[in-house]
Amino acid sequence: MSLPPIDPAKTAAGIALDPQTLERVIPESRRPDGTVRKQIKIRPGFTPQEDVRRFRGTKQAQQDANALPKGHIIGWAPPPTSQASGSATKPLSKSAKKNAKRREKKEDKKETVADNWEEDDEVSSTPAGTASPDSATEQKKAPRSSSGSAHTPENPNWAAAVSETSLTAKLEQLDVK
Repeated sequence: MSLPPIDPAKTAAGIALDPQTLERVIPESRRPDGTVRKQIKIRPGFTPQEDVRRFRGTKQAQQDANALPKGHIIGWAPPPTSQASGSATKPLSKSAKKNAKRREKKEDKKETVADNWEEDDEVSSTPAGTASPDSATEQKKAPRSSSGSAHTPENPNWAAAVSETSLTAKLEQLDVK
């Protein structure tokens, strides 16, 4: 036989089950002036007003049982715990396949842009003050536009129409200390 709890659970009115007699009682307590209140026995079947629950019909009780927790967002589901096993068993939908292809294309584009940056660094490796005429012609040969076509009188490309000779002249004028 287990020992009774030291501080038995109390109702809202302060009623607890007496561990020795198994009767419902309000246990003795101490007043602010130091005197002790006697333990009060509660008649069987009596429920004080504080312990009376609010009446809920069957439909209301069912709604309360099915209610979402406080702060829950409708339609939100927590992410699955095992993503690897779930994705292996399910085939991708059309939209998921499209999105995957788009991501791959985007990554490929990023890689090609990085390659172009590296090529630009190799071309302009000479210092600005010591630009030789050969390096200026190399810069003219390497197109700077992302479309790959340079601006020529026969094939005008107004996006790349910035005069490269004026750019080199401006670069030569800059004096980096």
